[in-house]
Amino acid sequence: MRPETRARVEQVIAESGYVPSKSAQSMRGGSQKVVGVIISRLDSPSENRAVSRMLQVLYQHGYDVVIMESQFDRQKTLAHLQVLAKRNVDGVIVFGFTDIDLSTLASWNKRAVLVAMDCEFVSSINYDNQGIINQALSYLQQKNLSQIAFIGVNPRDKTTGLMRLQAYLDWCEANGKLPNYQTGELDHESAYQLVDHVLYQDTQAIVCASDTLALGVIKRLQERQRDDIAVTGVGGNELLSFLFPNVYSVDPGYHQAGEKAANLLIHQLSNDSTECVHITQRPASTL
Repeated sequence: MRPETRARVEQVIAESGYVPSKSAQSMRGGSQKVVGVIISRLDSPSENRAVSRMLQVLYQHGYDVVIMESQFDRQKTLAHLQVLAKRNVDGVIVFGFTDIDLSTLASWNKRAVLVAMDCEFVSSINYDNQGIINQALSYLQQKNLSQIAFIGVNPRDKTTGLMRLQAYLDWCEANGKLPNYQTGELDHESAYQLVDHVLYQDTQAIVCASDTLALGVIKRLQERQRDDIAVTGVGGNELLSFLFPNVYSVDPGYHQAGEKAANLLIHQLSNDSTECVHITQRPASTL
């Protein structure tokens, strides 16, 4: 394991309070119950929020947890699933991403739950990406702001990228507004570089597809001395709200999704039903 990867693993373990037992360390070396959790990025604030609640539920039900990182790589995900299957873990929770090969989950059937995407083969917990952006736009409209730009993620990403952008475009069409948007990578620097492309004299607000993007936008607006621009993010990041009280961040319900994913897997493992369950996690309403 690379030093930087090990450091991220240790950070997640420290934040979640995870203490692996001997059975988890040997991945079914003993008789206790074990669940594998494959996350996309160990440094993802959204996934960490979901995992922190997920771990609490799984521990309460006597499960040990093995955490693995896919790094948005379909081959790594497949390799992780093969290792977990070989070790006969009870079940898996997998955080989906655009390039994931969903067919690799078919053999897990009711012993798997997919998070952040839908899948016909296994149960899933997805986020209401359109509702998330609609909530941000409704908040700005209540502030009598109508000249609203959007900074998002490349539409190749079907959820955070395409679905959240489409929600903004639908709003523009419904309200007779000319779309003003840019998309890039899911990082602060990308958003920082995109601000100048959507910032005009009459721009009143910028909706960001994530809190990570919002941080980059805020930095550039400060440099441009445009404190008249309202900014919204997605993630419900408490640190963002603390540092920038005027920024509105929509909470998609990451904690709730983590809890539901864990409970759904536990229910499936303890029941004979093989029917897939698909849940859409609605954003927490704070309007």
